[in-house]
Amino acid sequence: MHPTHPSTHPSVYTGKATPDAAADRGWLLGHFKEPGDPRHSEDVEIKWGVHPKGEERAQWVRGESRTALQVLISGRFRLEFPGRSVVLADQGDYVVWGRGVDHSWCAEEDSVVLTVRWPSLPGYRTDATPDGHPDSQSDDHPDGHLANHPDDQSGRTSAPNPV
Repeated sequence: MHPTHPSTHPSVYTGKATPDAAADRGWLLGHFKEPGDPRHSEDVEIKWGVHPKGEERAQWVRGESRTALQVLISGRFRLEFPGRSVVLADQGDYVVWGRGVDHSWCAEEDSVVLTVRWPSLPGYRTDATPDGHPDSQSDDHPDGHLANHPDDQSGRTSAPNPV
């Protein structure tokens, strides 16, 4: 199936998650898509995250102002929260966290995760530096106020226990 772009029919878009996600840092849907594109939404963001083994966030996300759901498609993926680690180990394991919950993550194996966040808020994306490399920030905090979080490993658990 080949992508059907909005110019073909303004309300329908079909595609393939992996190549479409690679074109926009993993994001398939959200406020950052062009208005008029069926993938444009101010209500929700959806990411198809493909993460090689060992990839991790360099810094914790602090002061999150959205709610998120992350579902493991394949691999093994660990999320860190204050005082707790959650390991998504089996396909379909998921975790939900709310506004104000600091977090970080690490791909313990080559992993694919589907992330849904709401609402879709502008200002969370940072672009590459002038040399073409991603900057040290991520698309996860509106003002780039990322800070290291104490490495508190207490309260480890495995999904699907609620956070």
